Amino acid sequence: MLQNSTLKFLRDLKKNNHKTWFDSNRKAFEAAKADYATLVNEVIKGLGKKDPFIAPLTAKECVFRINRDVRFSKNKDPYKTNMGMYLSRDGKKSLFSGYYFHLEPGGKSFAAGGLWMPEADVIKKVRQEIDYNWNEFSKIIQNKKFVSVYTTLQREEGMVLSREPKGYEKDNPAIEYIKLKSWVATTTFTDAQLTSNTLAKDIVAAFETLQPLILFLNRAIEE
Repeated sequence: MLQNSTLKFLRDLKKNNHKTWFDSNRKAFEAAKADYATLVNEVIKGLGKKDPFIAPLTAKECVFRINRDVRFSKNKDPYKTNMGMYLSRDGKKSLFSGYYFHLEPGGKSFAAGGLWMPEADVIKKVRQEIDYNWNEFSKIIQNKKFVSVYTTLQREEGMVLSREPKGYEKDNPAIEYIKLKSWVATTTFTDAQLTSNTLAKDIVAAFETLQPLILFLNRAIEE
């Protein structure tokens, strides 16, 4: 579970996103950071029992910095108003698919996983893997547990090609997934869940449901 003080810090930061306020509330930030790290380590411990690539990780390797990179952004707010963890075999900077948890009070928290906007060579590999192993892939995304938690893969604007990529036919049974540029599944978490003593277990359960998809995608990357 997370402390109410952690959620309060993020809410307050959203209203006071500037360095002066942040510096004067650094102790609150450090406490929130430590609280989130505790949650991350609990999730690593739980998920690591099922996914051996996750077991050796530490929170430090998986938690993103709260500072925003504003160099190329119109939004010049210096800090993120969320905390995020990415569990993958090489930590948060990994090119492999993995598991993500986004903490943001106000009904914006979610668990997710897969591959988000990978490089062109990785996209090519994943598309080929889906094409060659469509029966296996379709069983993963149509699994009852997967559908009950995640429904389907995301198809937001910018994540899907308008037509089939070169080398693939329109009547390919996997074409709607071959056209994707990201392969990501997401499920929401309520604010009430964030302070529940089952939060870590709930996140682990959501990630375990994703594991077959993660393994499939990483196999494609490795080949």
